[in-house]
Amino acid sequence: MTGVPIVVAITGASGAPYAVRLLEALVAAERPVQLVLSSHGLRLLQTECDIGSIDALRARVGDAAWDRWITTFEDGDRGAAPASGSALSAGMVICPCSMGTLSAIAVGASRSLVERAADVTLKERRPLILVPRETPLSAIHLENMLRVTRAGAIVMPAAPGFYHRPRTIDDLVNFVVARVLDHFGVPQQLAPRWGQHDGE
Repeated sequence: MTGVPIVVAITGASGAPYAVRLLEALVAAERPVQLVLSSHGLRLLQTECDIGSIDALRARVGDAAWDRWITTFEDGDRGAAPASGSALSAGMVICPCSMGTLSAIAVGASRSLVERAADVTLKERRPLILVPRETPLSAIHLENMLRVTRAGAIVMPAAPGFYHRPRTIDDLVNFVVARVLDHFGVPQQLAPRWGQHDGE
């Protein structure tokens, strides 16, 4: 499935650095990406990374790599390729995933391309990884997480570990992104695995 695109959505939960690093890692691994960026996701990129437009995100990821590996879609275009089960994908990741988006997925709302693509990913039994970043969690949040998990999604909170002795914020970001890549079978060396040490 290495030639089949991974759908990546960026929504308005805090965690824009995770999204940027994920895109950088996917194009470095030469994996096609179908990118959907919500309006709140774009605002988040501006707030947390000083990335105020798709063009600025393209420049951050790298113009040549972006043009070769990333195709963008408007969140309002529910007729785009990721909205159809007949359009093949290797799965979808929403990183970061807002609680509003998670709630909509839990009830099958499909009001936007992000939500419809997630719905399609579930119905086609493809991997759907949701990366929420919220604390504390309400009973509603937890119930929605349980509901989407029972439907087949993987809820992967942006909660980096510390056993690898992180020294920088990048180390923490890499830890979470590495876990996402692992679930798509994308080779990565962003973070050491359990039992590995520096220099190994």
